[in-house]
Amino acid sequence: MAGMTTRRDFLAALSALATLPTGRLAAAASPGPARRFSWGILQAEAAALARKPYAPPPAPPEGVKRVTYDALNSIHYRPSATQLRGSADDGGVRFFPINLHQPYPVAIFLVQDGVARPFRYSPALFDMPPNGPLAALGYHGGFSGFRVMDRTGASDWLAFAGASYFRSSGALDQYGLSARGLAIDSGGPGTEEFPAFTRFWLERAADGELIVYALLEGPSVSGAYRFANRKLASGVTQDVEAVLHLRRDVARLGIAPLTSMFWYDQADRRQATDWRPEIHDSDGLLILNGRGERLWHPLDNPPHAITNAYADDGPKGFGLLQRDRSFSHYEDDGVFYEKRPSLWVEPRGDWGKGAVMLVELPTAGETDDNIVAFWNPAAPARKGQKLDLAYRLRWIAEEPLPQGPARVVDIWRGSAGRPGYAPTPGARKLVIDFAGPSLAGLDRSSGVTADLTVTHGKASNVAAYPVVGQPNRWRLMADIAPDGRDPADIRAALRHGTTPLTEICLTQIFPD
Repeated sequence: MAGMTTRRDFLAALSALATLPTGRLAAAASPGPARRFSWGILQAEAAALARKPYAPPPAPPEGVKRVTYDALNSIHYRPSATQLRGSADDGGVRFFPINLHQPYPVAIFLVQDGVARPFRYSPALFDMPPNGPLAALGYHGGFSGFRVMDRTGASDWLAFAGASYFRSSGALDQYGLSARGLAIDSGGPGTEEFPAFTRFWLERAADGELIVYALLEGPSVSGAYRFANRKLASGVTQDVEAVLHLRRDVARLGIAPLTSMFWYDQADRRQATDWRPEIHDSDGLLILNGRGERLWHPLDNPPHAITNAYADDGPKGFGLLQRDRSFSHYEDDGVFYEKRPSLWVEPRGDWGKGAVMLVELPTAGETDDNIVAFWNPAAPARKGQKLDLAYRLRWIAEEPLPQGPARVVDIWRGSAGRPGYAPTPGARKLVIDFAGPSLAGLDRSSGVTADLTVTHGKASNVAAYPVVGQPNRWRLMADIAPDGRDPADIRAALRHGTTPLTEICLTQIFPD
């Protein structure tokens, strides 16, 4: 539709807020009254809120609807108003204004020596057209979130904006997927709820790292969050602590939720209507479960919404990865999908029993975040319950785990049967390529076998063999016929006798 604001357009507009050269700051946002602050005080405030009925935020100012993508392109945060400047790699914090897509203001506090002062919104913090929609709001405007700049002030590496969403540009300075503070009923069974960070406290630790505290509020929950953020050569690391108080029962609680976009890749281009070979922010879900198994689920753009749950006890890690780093596989020199970060979650402490859940929704384009992954505890989430959680987030370009079993490097689906013959009706061919040092020195006579199981379907013409001319690379191939309306669930790997050689590939074939 002409004039429609897309996901890509909106993110680009936010980036524009930091590009104007330094100008005179006419009237700085005035500091407010000081108040004692600590992590313990924030936890107590979240607990007190949980004992009260949820109070929805007031309606945003009506004029905020006119702060569109085009309007944001002409609004720039003044670099001279940057706060909390940090180390050589951390250029301080700048702020986003409320807008059509993020209309609810958040409160910002700056913390020093255990004392918090509000950083108040002022139109003077922004260069903007005097007759523009943000200027028309005057002091009725507000902040929708903030970003952390690099040392040059020309780019940012971390941003919080909208509900409980936040994201990082990772090691390759390119935004992609997002994280959230909490997911409630994502993928069902009821209507999804989006609790929001309503207040932020920002502080420089003694070692220079940026600490972000946040208060989470929603009809079902209140919570306190602490993020310790570090920019490293290998990417961005966030150590997260969260204390949650449930206001009511929650059917599906999503811990450490990750949100991404997958339209299509080389596996099945029947959905591709764009000229680019592949379009996705992430291409798979990796799990390191409590038994030490490495599970890889290549992402799909399914014909209908589908949720997969991978039961576990004491998960060691999970994340949405962008493994394919070849520019020629995307051919997009505007948004650089090959540079999108991977995001890995490392639980701290024993998370007990539960499941890593993956929700995949159908999409017809690249502007929809149609992928969600999170940890869902097995214990029911009941009203009055308190949850203490800790985990690390790593926004990276490389694999999150050390070299071990061979990894899935490619997957394809196509017509079943033998080349040159009529396709086998009711079936699809599945081809998986594994690569890694664990396959070194093995050939067709080494006794390598396909470890393949299919639920809700049948496999035929199963084969496993080394790819000619490609060292340490093997191919598993099979024809898969779903046996009903449900997709066939496939678990595929390679073994040498009883020894696993590869990670386990978990994928699906949908009935035509």
